[in-house]
Amino acid sequence: MELRTKRLLLRGWTDEDVEPFARMNDDPTVMKYLKRHVDRAAIEARVNAEREHFKEHGYGLWVLERLGAAGFIGFCGLINVGDQLHYAPAVEISWMLHPDFWGRGYVSEAAVAVIAFGFENLKLTQIVANAAVGNANSRRVMERIGMSHDPKDDFDHPLKAIDDALRRQVLYRLTYDDWQQKR
Repeated sequence: MELRTKRLLLRGWTDEDVEPFARMNDDPTVMKYLKRHVDRAAIEARVNAEREHFKEHGYGLWVLERLGAAGFIGFCGLINVGDQLHYAPAVEISWMLHPDFWGRGYVSEAAVAVIAFGFENLKLTQIVANAAVGNANSRRVMERIGMSHDPKDDFDHPLKAIDDALRRQVLYRLTYDDWQQKR
């Protein structure tokens, strides 16, 4: 399944995406607030897991390409929230973009298409997103796409060490009703 926006193609993962994904994974700017995959095998396993998620659920993380300029620039999509998080079960929107493409609105554009897919096709009632407290860029995207934040929902990520600077997370939400009103 593919999605299209004015400037982007959101498509499934291919073997050709492994190398550019690996390069992004090695970029400290990109990974400042994210979990880095430790080696090539972990990256290949992640790509295969994304393919399997699509097969099993009919959605996942789509690869982002600029229309007319083929090639991986990042990803955006929906994932199931792990049981270890207090707000599970839930579906989360997630993204990662190569820094050469930051500041152009690509993530927001892709996220709007993904949210529409989630609400219209999957009939979700809510989509969530979380980020490290200091991840101002992702928080701005969450706000730009209509998500709301209640500080009472902020939490310590149970899979991060107590001394991990990224342990404290913010949680944003967008309900179907709020999305309908903002359209």
